[in-house]
Amino acid sequence: MSRPIPSALLACALAAGLSLPVRAADTNPARQLADWSARAGQTGDAGRGRAFFGSRHGGEWSCSSCHGTPPTRSGQHARTGKAIDPLAPAFNPRAFTDTARVDKWFRRNCNDVLARECSAAEKADLLAYLIGLQ
Repeated sequence: MSRPIPSALLACALAAGLSLPVRAADTNPARQLADWSARAGQTGDAGRGRAFFGSRHGGEWSCSSCHGTPPTRSGQHARTGKAIDPLAPAFNPRAFTDTARVDKWFRRNCNDVLARECSAAEKADLLAYLIGLQ
């Protein structure tokens, strides 16, 4: 049987910074856009991003198949039915704030939509579109 942690001990641990690990944001949408634009050698274009987002690119799905149009509300995965948080940063403050997570989901989702990874220019265009949604 475990004993409860005395509140004084817990208070000292928290004051010393020994709290539970919290995943800190290491980036933001503007930094992501700047990085992808620099890699692409061109500024992200919201018009191209909007067109890309709604297009099927010869496959079964588009980005909007799961994220909705516009992606300002929760979406639903087309195959699994799993809920998806809003993609537009103005509607989801966690969107595009964790580089590893962003890279993971771009890799997976671009493969689903394009059967390849998105280029830096495509990522910049998509993010320019998403940042513009208010």
